[in-house]
Amino acid sequence: MDTAAGGAEELVVLVSPDGRAVGTAPKATVHHAATPLHLAFSAYLFDEAGRLLLTRRALDKATFPGVWTNSACGHPAPGEPLEAAVRRRARDELGLTVTGLRLVLPRFSYRAEMDGVVEWELCPVLVGRVEPAVAADTRPDPAEVAEAAWVEWPSFAADVVAGRRPVSSWCREQVAELTALGPTPESWPTADPRDLPPAATTETEDP
Repeated sequence: MDTAAGGAEELVVLVSPDGRAVGTAPKATVHHAATPLHLAFSAYLFDEAGRLLLTRRALDKATFPGVWTNSACGHPAPGEPLEAAVRRRARDELGLTVTGLRLVLPRFSYRAEMDGVVEWELCPVLVGRVEPAVAADTRPDPAEVAEAAWVEWPSFAADVVAGRRPVSSWCREQVAELTALGPTPESWPTADPRDLPPAATTETEDP
């Protein structure tokens, strides 16, 4: 599960519309019909062959249960760099070690609702790599991920943009923005971290 270090209560960072931190709230209580705007992230993870790891949210998730979406989503803890949050989430939720993380959509945001529960997030998007041997042995946490599949990016993106493949609303919007950057992940330019919401921080990954 998406838990804070040391087993403490997990907090999410509440933000203003311009992306400044205005407080925190327990993750367990933040999602409801009037969810406040908060900081999150989405990650798109690819193997050596360029395939995307697609995940289906667990059926008992509080928000968007059973919906297919991008590789990993989560919430940075207060003061936690985005890259660290992505690596933590990928490790805990998917059992994967992620390398080569890059920021590609620093200011993505969305609001979506399903069954009366709202998601409202400033949600920077990152892209990363998974080593081939590890990718073949993906073992999702069933409390978080019901299913996982590796898909070819070009056909997946085309189907999402054309409305032929159902995915989460944030994934649909992100895929549209990512394809506008270029046809393959390698062609997507790395964004300037100075364009992130002020509440978000990044860290430099060792080469």
